Amino acid sequence: MDCPVIELAKQLIAQPSISPDDHGCQALLIERLAKIGFTVEQMPFGDTLNFWAYRGMEGETLAFAGHTDVVPAGDPTHWQTPPFTPTIINQHLYGRGAADMKGSVAAMVVAAERFVEKHPEHRGRLAFLITSDEEAAATNGTVKVVETLISRNERLDYCLVGEPSSQSELGDIIKNGRRGSITANLTVIGTQGHVAYPQLADNPIHRTAPFLQELVTTQWDNGNAFFPATTMQIANIQAGTGASNVIPGELFIQFNFRFSTELTDTMIREKVIEMLTRHGLNYKIEWSLSGQPFLTGDSKLVTATRQAINEFTGRTATLSTSGGTSDGRFIAQTGAHVIELGPLNATIHKVDECVSVDDLKQLALIYERIMELLLL
Repeated sequence: MDCPVIELAKQLIAQPSISPDDHGCQALLIERLAKIGFTVEQMPFGDTLNFWAYRGMEGETLAFAGHTDVVPAGDPTHWQTPPFTPTIINQHLYGRGAADMKGSVAAMVVAAERFVEKHPEHRGRLAFLITSDEEAAATNGTVKVVETLISRNERLDYCLVGEPSSQSELGDIIKNGRRGSITANLTVIGTQGHVAYPQLADNPIHRTAPFLQELVTTQWDNGNAFFPATTMQIANIQAGTGASNVIPGELFIQFNFRFSTELTDTMIREKVIEMLTRHGLNYKIEWSLSGQPFLTGDSKLVTATRQAINEFTGRTATLSTSGGTSDGRFIAQTGAHVIELGPLNATIHKVDECVSVDDLKQLALIYERIMELLLL
């Protein structure tokens, strides 16, 4: 029989929990946490299942956060083995969600079981925040749970998110922050007409070209010690009817900023509006803010995590804020110190997603050691 971490990871992977459908994963976790004395509060919102669980009442709160949902597996015939049939090949566990992030969730729960068995009278609170919509819209999951916790003044001091943060070896990277993300949906309005009579039309593509050049060449900031410089990327441009003899009446442009703590979303919006106005464009613009930047600097959580990694792997973890967004952006709004630590991210969202069996076993030991360092 597999060790407890691998056995639980297999049970979770076997559930086709395509976001936001939890497909029974959380019921497995709740049953195990309840058995070791956790108070479990289920928090469903809309189509999303979530739960908040805690053990202990006084002192600082250390929470472990994760998600039970996965991205679609795609064509199963492209996989070595069926994506929802967990299979071990060459000491790697294959299946959708193995690395992102059912493996981490399994390691967290098993670590908690071991920790509670050894230290039933631990100080502080050990908690879990689990959602099923991290891979989808991320509107009814962690963000709603966090709003609920904030509204009732729940204390949340430290939070470890089990996102697959490692790059080459387990524990080589700890994510101690993330950049913010804001998207602009811009429509520039012109006047449609015949290409043979341009004097009777107003081509929004031509009119917008100088603005786009400035948008692309602007240096938004220089970053700082923890964040790279803010970047802007144009994601979509659409115009025209498909006919070669029609000047389009509208131009749609979608662009995204990944921004550091040197900027705010308000500063970005104001700068873009100033540019549009200066270039004399007739436009409509809608903004979508999907996450504020956050940073966990000098923290007991960072120190404990680095120590635990070093004790079990001999590695000195590097702090990084690279990558996209995660649910950590919502949890950071509580004022908690937030980091991300999980297995290698090389196969996430890919065909034949997998995780090293030895890495998962070691990850559970690292999580358990972090619990000891912060709650004993």
